[in-house]
Amino acid sequence: MNYQVIIPAAGRGTRMKADKNKLLLLLQDRPVIIHTLEVFEKDPNCKGVILVVQPEEVKMFSNLVREYDVSKVRKLVHGGSERQQSVYNGLKEVDDAEVVLIHDGARPFIEAPIISRLVEKAVEKGAAIVAVPVKDTIKRVESGTVAETVERSSLWSVQTPQAFRVPLILKAHAQAQTAGYIGTDDASLAERINMPVQIVEGDYDNIKLTTPEDLVFAEAIIQKRKSS
Repeated sequence: MNYQVIIPAAGRGTRMKADKNKLLLLLQDRPVIIHTLEVFEKDPNCKGVILVVQPEEVKMFSNLVREYDVSKVRKLVHGGSERQQSVYNGLKEVDDAEVVLIHDGARPFIEAPIISRLVEKAVEKGAAIVAVPVKDTIKRVESGTVAETVERSSLWSVQTPQAFRVPLILKAHAQAQTAGYIGTDDASLAERINMPVQIVEGDYDNIKLTTPEDLVFAEAIIQKRKSS
């Protein structure tokens, strides 16, 4: 099943402690965003990428796309003040697609088989997200003191991509904007309008590069994949 994907790349990434957009940091001599884009470039089911960027970085990202010959980037769209607004701006540019994926630019390790299962589930059910079971013990804390240990068998750590039938996620975003509601992810907007969201089990390697330590983990993941 064919799909289009929106990749928000307009964040500042202050937790990375870099002096530029973290997606421009080098990982194995290539910018992080190129690693992410190449996953979709190689996927024959991906029919287009919409890259959402800061207005002042449009030229920079355009140059990168040309330099690394990423042919599936169809549009570069201006981002908003919040990630949610950036995604909504991208959604308005989706055309000729039944399913749209929304994927963090800082998650370069998502793999095609997971994407395929995700798209199939979204076609079938309307909304689906990639997640992995929580491994750690989780405790709810109040004022620095443990209030309870949370039963973790039903807890999942959510990743991206998140996949939706296009009309459904457009409706969810439009209603959130009207209400002034900011969700923690796109699935939370779907949940808000009572849209059932299905889980597709992902991979623990599908980390989001957020802090400097994550770059060390990323290098390890690349080396592990090379040796496997």
